[in-house]
Amino acid sequence: MDVKTASLAERPDKAEAVLGMADTWPEFVINDPVGAAYYGRIATELPEYVLFAEDERGEVVAHAFSVPVALAAEGRGTLPARGWDEMLLWAFADLRRGTRPDTVGAVSVVIAPHALGHGLSARMLTAMRDNARDRGFREVVAPVRPNAKHLEPHTPIAEYAHRVRADGLPHDPWLRVHARAGATIDSIAPASMTVSGSLEQWRRWTGLPFDTQGDIEVPGALVPVRCEPERGYAVYVEPNVWLRHPL
Repeated sequence: MDVKTASLAERPDKAEAVLGMADTWPEFVINDPVGAAYYGRIATELPEYVLFAEDERGEVVAHAFSVPVALAAEGRGTLPARGWDEMLLWAFADLRRGTRPDTVGAVSVVIAPHALGHGLSARMLTAMRDNARDRGFREVVAPVRPNAKHLEPHTPIAEYAHRVRADGLPHDPWLRVHARAGATIDSIAPASMTVSGSLEQWRRWTGLPFDTQGDIEVPGALVPVRCEPERGYAVYVEPNVWLRHPL
């Protein structure tokens, strides 16, 4: 697929198309409260870290969001167990306080459903790395959501993340794209994203009954969702894999 990439800082006219692009996220994922509060702000407050690809007709077919963060700030230093959520909280706290960032955190790479299978995820990852390098950063860190882990919700994330093929590359396709770009596994973020809701909300998000005590397998979830019918709620705690990309 022939595409051109740019940032929203360069092309603010594309903001609506980028934010409105179709995606394949499970509905419960977009109900993470941290993501709901901060994800949309990246495009307006950090447009130089929002990259997109448009095809020959000018249609946005992929985008990549990232944020600058002060990883070496006091009280930090290591990649957080709360992964994706914590990185967003740090980034916007740094922005509010005027703290100088030292690292770029990858937030998402999203491909429009009709454009899947054309290698755009690798291209957008490369564009994100190049953008960070051009801005003087020496590393990109990524709390990665392995895109085939949902097929094995009961497999421990550490076991899954370190599984490799005969050629030594990761078993998971998205982890494999990162590895080919030069990334290495740093650690596991066991509570990278937390989504809690009433049983009625979970029924609406998933179409499942959510009337049984215990772990519920949900399509698209990397681990089972914990259901507590007597208490009237269910909670999903998603693990991610922290990867480091030296630049």
